[in-house]
This record gives sequence, structure tokens and C-alpha cells, in this order.
Amino acid sequence: MSVYVEEQVTPNPNAMKYVTSRDVLVSGKITFQDPSECADVPMACVLFQLEHVSQIHLFENVVTVTHDGQANWDTLGPSVIDAIRAHVETHDPRFNEKAEAERQAELNGLPEDVQQINKILDEYIRPALQGDGGDLTVVRYDTETHKLFVSYEGACGSCPSSTTGTLMAIQGILADEFDPDIDVVAVDGEPSYH
Repeated sequence: MSVYVEEQVTPNPNAMKYVTSRDVLVSGKITFQDPSECADVPMACVLFQLEHVSQIHLFENVVTVTHDGQANWDTLGPSVIDAIRAHVETHDPRFNEKAEAERQAELNGLPEDVQQINKILDEYIRPALQGDGGDLTVVRYDTETHKLFVSYEGACGSCPSSTTGTLMAIQGILADEFDPDIDVVAVDGEPSYH
């Protein structure tokens, strides 16, 4: 039986979401921003070999591919689909199970306020971002200044609406559900709580 791969546009013109008939990740999520990060994931390595591919985000049965702004999806898209089809059957969707278990243990050990923020994000924000081929991670929360630092992943990472409308929506929901004085700030490339 052949593998089904459906290409779906995202709000980010430089990112495309590919939904497959097979899981690419059994648990969690992972973003690769450099080929050296995915040496043990052959499908991701092959995708990085395609010209202009700058990021790969895996979640459940979704592969989100982001290009550097120099590609055309009419040309790149078929190559991405071919690469996914050629490698998804031999791809191990459990490759990150140990790392994901460690990440979950780390999340369970976070301060209670950060756990509460993550629960709100899980309920109200992450499903929409994941539906668009992305996600976000809590980097840190400063209780004194009420500043929450988040980092976008996947299609959301370089999307123009992430730093405007999406960020305001996150702040509004967290103000209603958690802290009316919260200030949400998008950052990039810092260590995080996940």
C-alpha cells in the first residue's frame, strides 16, 4: 500500500505542511534547524538535502518544511512529497522516545505557574498552531515582571503573523485564564522549559 502525503498551505508563505498516512513521531514534537541535528533521522537528512530547505518540524503524522525564502513551492513541493514517500515507510517514529520521556519528566518538575501556563497553552493555543504546522515552547516566565518568553516552532517560527496577531491572542487568553498583567514576548534560540 502506498503512502499518502497531502500538501497543505500554512499561514507562513515559506512553510508547507505535509500530512502523511503514517506517523512520523509517536510522541512529542521536534524541530530541526540544521542537518547536523538530525543525523539519526534519515528522512529529515534527505529533506535537508533539497535546495533551500531551512527547517523541518515533525509532529504526529505531520512534516512541516520551511524554506529560506528563495524557493518556489511549485518546484520544491513535489520533491518534498517524493522524499517523504520514499523514506516514511522505513522511518522510525519512535526515534525520540527517550528524549521525549526526559522532556516530560522535566516539564513535570517545572514551577507550578509554568505548568499552569503550559496547560492553558495546550488547551487553547497549541492545537491551532499545530493545525498550521507549527507550535510554541515556553522559554521562561519571570514572576516579578510578569513576562512570559515563548519561542515559535515549525511553520510558526518565521511566520509574519506569529509576532503580531498570534502573540496578541496568546497574551489575551493568558491574561483571562492566568494573570491579567502577563506580557508575552517572542524570542528565538534560547534554552527553554519546552
